[in-house]
Amino acid sequence: MIVIDEKRIFEEIESRKPVSVALNGPDGILPKIQETASRIMEMFGIPAYVLADSCFGTCDMNTNGAKVLGAEILFHIGHTINSTSFGNGVVLVDAFDNISFESVAEKCSREFSGRTVSLVTDSQHLHEVDRVRSVLENGGVRVVVGRGKGQLNDGQVFGCEFYPVMETRDRVDANIFMGQSNFHAAGVALSTNRPTFVLDPYFNEIRDVTEFAQTLQKKSILAVYKAAEAECFGIVVGLKEGQFSKMAALKFKRELEGLGKKVQLFALTDITDDKLRNLKDVDAFIQVACPRISTDNQFHKPVLSTPQANALVRILRKENPEGIFQIQHWL
Repeated sequence: MIVIDEKRIFEEIESRKPVSVALNGPDGILPKIQETASRIMEMFGIPAYVLADSCFGTCDMNTNGAKVLGAEILFHIGHTINSTSFGNGVVLVDAFDNISFESVAEKCSREFSGRTVSLVTDSQHLHEVDRVRSVLENGGVRVVVGRGKGQLNDGQVFGCEFYPVMETRDRVDANIFMGQSNFHAAGVALSTNRPTFVLDPYFNEIRDVTEFAQTLQKKSILAVYKAAEAECFGIVVGLKEGQFSKMAALKFKRELEGLGKKVQLFALTDITDDKLRNLKDVDAFIQVACPRISTDNQFHKPVLSTPQANALVRILRKENPEGIFQIQHWL
């Protein structure tokens, strides 16, 4: 069950006495966020707005929505990073899943005994890393936990940042991702090019995502080669506050025009196939908002992420494009 750190929220409200607040977080915990918002209104008698648009991370907090509503504080819930706030108007709040990993960790210790693994997870399960590490080591597994960097805590990954596992990849036989998210685990597998397994406490199973990640990589590489045949590219800038990479878009514009390609510039808040279908006379797209948009979704034309676009430029220059995703940060 997800447990939100409501104590932190209530303390902030008591201290700062806002006229109204807003709350948001990942889709999966919105019902819990609704409950917290209701408690705020009951306890403090102020409006508490739930920003219910999809939210994929600290790059996607919708601070503009909070400002439009006049909310003095935006409580961004469930994306734990190595920081507690983004300026005075945003407060990051932890949300932990209290499910036990003990049973599945014991099963994992038997399967991986004698091997070396990198233990990694997402925000909701960070508090369980030491406990799972102890179970695995008691079962004969050699465990390493990579160091965090930037926003990441030790042993933590985002969908586009993989510093801890990149640090350990040359010392381990496999990665073990604690949680249920194939989304995060596939990114771990792609970035490290190592066998990667999900330690799923909900179904008490160990799931191999290596083949799934390889399928995503093949699809992504194919899109790059298809895009290499394009004459006109649409470069899309993301309008979400943490996805606004205008300089990267202009860099790709200069590089592609220098290689004889035509370029059009677009900007979107949500980059979907339906919206791209409305844009005419474009053979392929590059979006510099979020790399997972390109790897995890289906599009009618090639839609490249920043790593894929870098590989495209290398192909057009007759250079080696290998290692598209074997980098620590996909932006």
